[in-house]
Amino acid sequence: MPEKGNFAVLLRWWRAQRGLSQLALAGRAGISQRHLSFLELGRAQPSRDMVGQIADALDVPLRQQNVLLVAAGFAPEWRETELGAPEFAAVNGALDYMMAQQEPYPAVVVDRHWNLLRANNGAVRLVEFLVGPLAPSTKVNLADALVAPGVLKPFLTNWPEVVRYFIHSVEADAAADGTKEAAALLVRLRGYEGVREAVARAPPPPSAPVLPMHFRKGNTSLKLFTTIATLGTPRDITSQELRIESFFPSDIDTAEILRGWAVDQRSAKT
Repeated sequence: MPEKGNFAVLLRWWRAQRGLSQLALAGRAGISQRHLSFLELGRAQPSRDMVGQIADALDVPLRQQNVLLVAAGFAPEWRETELGAPEFAAVNGALDYMMAQQEPYPAVVVDRHWNLLRANNGAVRLVEFLVGPLAPSTKVNLADALVAPGVLKPFLTNWPEVVRYFIHSVEADAAADGTKEAAALLVRLRGYEGVREAVARAPPPPSAPVLPMHFRKGNTSLKLFTTIATLGTPRDITSQELRIESFFPSDIDTAEILRGWAVDQRSAKT
């Protein structure tokens, strides 16, 4: 998204980003095409409600809706609250419950740019097995950890296939939110060794309903697939950008290994 621009400039950019004609967007927003044309040309100024109406029709994320409001001359509407704030007590309780329910399998909470915010014991055990323990203050970006040459790549036997799908998902994120941070993440990931070749490679014929991540270290083989959950009806930037990624075993052997690690950890504490 343009870093600077009035409402008309940003409106044209978002409509082009969504691949909509003026007529299609006008229909979604419930306004006339003539009115939309005047807004895009700067010949008419939107009301605060009109900005929200058009932003909803364009599926603009809350963070970027604030940008549109400011560009139209209004104060931002959506807050970005710290995850640890009292207002997030119920959300944090739900996150803790989901992470605990996922045990002994891994689960993590990340923001929209894949910065790690929280991990359950299953995730910690997996990371410690693959790369060793991390210092408590270590900042982790899961996108970098997956794509960069020296972290997970040496243990991921099907790294090209996994990265191919992952890069496509990051491309979709960058197109959806239009932020310079998402664009910078995509540029950084594409710059890592082997990424462009992996993306250009034709996908293999499907052999399963989902593509597992196949980790191998020594004689231990782990096959995992993931699900990603988001919070419904978010009314805060932070809550909209949270993602809960849960890892599930793709075979019985992987399930038994993950359960065994959990039993060993409990035994070590007693």
